Amino acid sequence: MEIKPDRMISLGYGKYWRSDGIVGLMRIEEDRGPGRRTEVYTSTVDQPLVVSRGERAILQDMAVATDEGVRLQEVQEALSDLLVALGDVPDVLQRSLATEARMDVGAWQRRIRALQKTDPSEPLPDSQNDLFE
Repeated sequence: MEIKPDRMISLGYGKYWRSDGIVGLMRIEEDRGPGRRTEVYTSTVDQPLVVSRGERAILQDMAVATDEGVRLQEVQEALSDLLVALGDVPDVLQRSLATEARMDVGAWQRRIRALQKTDPSEPLPDSQNDLFE
């Protein structure tokens, strides 16, 4: 992985650090929770910074963005926006969509959540039949 120098990386809750100043990331296993996701080791501070963002998100921001990486991030953001929008669909409209268009809003929400949790290099699940019943 190539780290892009002089890029300001968000560590969460208003904390930023230069990408080339970060020398290590360690996932917090015990007492992990809001505001406590990752320990960030830097070249200038003796103790690790405890930050709210996950190590993968920080690494993605640190790396040189390829066109494919930028496109993937745009798709992930669009999926997140779609998930929020689907959550706002009233129950009566969900029932109507299920009846009239055979579109299961809940199944789409579950599938998007599953896609957001999986590694992009892993193959997608074969079961897509429950999306339109």
